[in-house]
Amino acid sequence: MTNEFERAVPETPAKKTRRRLRDPKDSEPKTDQPIRWVQLRIIPIWLRVILVIILWIVIAAVGLTIGYSSLGDGQAKDALKWGTWQHLLDIMNGKK
Repeated sequence: MTNEFERAVPETPAKKTRRRLRDPKDSEPKTDQPIRWVQLRIIPIWLRVILVIILWIVIAAVGLTIGYSSLGDGQAKDALKWGTWQHLLDIMNGKK
C-alpha cells in the first residue's frame, strides 16, 4: 500500500533558487583533488602600465592638435612644436 502512494507522488526537481545557484556545495563536482585556480594574463602588468602611458601621450597629442587647430585658429602641426609652448610659457611667466 505504501509503495503505491510513493509512486503516485512524482518527485519534483529541486527548484533553482539564487541561494542554490550561489551555493558552491551544490554546483561543484565532488572530487577528492583540490581545484587549483590558475590565472592567466595575456598582457603582463608592466606592459599594461607602459601601454596606458603611451596611450595617454598619444591622446594628449591628438587633443592638443585638434584643440589648437580648431579653437586656436592655428596650424595643426604647430601645436606640437616647442616654439609654441615656449611662447605660452613666456606669456605665463611675464617675460613678454
